[in-house]
Amino acid sequence: MVRWLSITACVLVADRVTKWFVADVMALGDRIAVLPIFSWTHLQNPGAAFSMFADAGGWQRWFFVLLAIGFSAYLLYELRRIVVPANVVERLAAWGYALIMGGALGNMWDRATHGYVVDFALVHWRDYYFPAFNVADSAITIGASLWILSMVLEARAKKVA
Repeated sequence: MVRWLSITACVLVADRVTKWFVADVMALGDRIAVLPIFSWTHLQNPGAAFSMFADAGGWQRWFFVLLAIGFSAYLLYELRRIVVPANVVERLAAWGYALIMGGALGNMWDRATHGYVVDFALVHWRDYYFPAFNVADSAITIGASLWILSMVLEARAKKVA
């Protein structure tokens, strides 16, 4: 359990440090081109992924805080069920749980303390922009991918058996 929670803690620390650095160094709305398809920016997102519910009137702040706490509790429960030594599928799932929990807690911290999430990584091509994101968002995406992969592998193993 310590291994998985240390991954969660690393994600949380990396998320907090990068958001603090961006908010300290860049003014809101600033953008620094790094590559033709990538820029650093300083944005504040009061909503969820892709700014959904950004203008919902404020209820979304505490809804997403409670959602992060509840889902993190569920992931903690799932992590406790993984017995060491774990097989490959269980390790993939545990990595996924740990990354998702770190990302959820990182964004929850922002919402609870500021009412918005700091986003700073911006991928774009000409006039097409992917919504800005942060370390927590990346951890959630990678973690969800690992979790889905573990479920696919588990289903395939059951099908073969």
